[in-house]
Amino acid sequence: MSQILSPAAGSTVFVLGRSRRVLRLVSVAACLPYLALKIAWICGSRLGIPDGSPLLDHRLTMIVANGLTVLMDAGVIVLALLLTRPWGLRMPGWLLAGPMWVATGLLAPIVAGYPLQLAVDALGGGAGGSSGGGGDEPFLDGWVFGVVYTGFIVQGLALGSLFVLYARDRWGHLWGGRVREMPPADGRWARFAVVVASLLALFPAALHALWAAGSTVGLGEARAGERTADFHVLEALDVVYLAAAVGGALVLVFRRLPALPLPGLPGLPVRVPLATAWVGSGAVGCWGGWLLAASLTGPVDDLTGGPTRLMVLAYAVQMITGLLVASAGARFLRQRAGATA
Repeated sequence: MSQILSPAAGSTVFVLGRSRRVLRLVSVAACLPYLALKIAWICGSRLGIPDGSPLLDHRLTMIVANGLTVLMDAGVIVLALLLTRPWGLRMPGWLLAGPMWVATGLLAPIVAGYPLQLAVDALGGGAGGSSGGGGDEPFLDGWVFGVVYTGFIVQGLALGSLFVLYARDRWGHLWGGRVREMPPADGRWARFAVVVASLLALFPAALHALWAAGSTVGLGEARAGERTADFHVLEALDVVYLAAAVGGALVLVFRRLPALPLPGLPGLPVRVPLATAWVGSGAVGCWGGWLLAASLTGPVDDLTGGPTRLMVLAYAVQMITGLLVASAGARFLRQRAGATA
């Protein structure tokens, strides 16, 4: 299979394989239904919005929010081109890694969560997931969620595959080897960030675990009243994301951790905790930030079921946790780059 050859390796030839062309096409095509729907709403269309929807109460807020999400989804198209064009190889690493971390963080929970929601609904444990809010009036027509989330899943899988191929070609040497072969960790900031992130993560993890188990502590009345089986599944997944973020970071930064009697951990490839920390920190940090922003912007509170102060605090702590783990991961990669230079 032909590959993208990095100029850093001394090659000036850029060859794009068929698999990457297909993945690029799929990534771009998956964005089109969402973009078309959002642009239609900005232009005043009520396609998929039933009478009485809270979306109709705040026209200006809806235009601004939809404009922002159009730009975000258009960013997926830009990333797909960047990962498959010659100029993408000349892009500074941080300028690519930042948007890809955000894309991973926002899309990965949808890729994992929406199929589980459908499975729960098929078994009779959900409520269809079409309301999107705690009011009596529907938020959006049910088909909208199917179209949007299916598109997000395809985007996530295709864009993620492109990034894995790109990162393997450009940075594969940074995560070679196994955990037991890593040199001692260097840098107080990385260790401090991971320790603080691990401690902070206990708070939202405990809340999500309680909510997954059926507790209503910290939930608003509307939010507590709209819980279904898929709500508990998604709350349990939030605990998994937090554990993945701090667990992966602990293994990367505290290299002596594998000395503990955990079978198979010393021989674990470095890419496993690195990928775990990447996906987990992205999911925790980006969704925490997104929900925090939504909770603090007035009318959007109605669309999220009226988050309580405890919920808002949990979102803020999740965002900080994700950012701390991401910064520790960036420090780890810089150290590996210096060691292999």
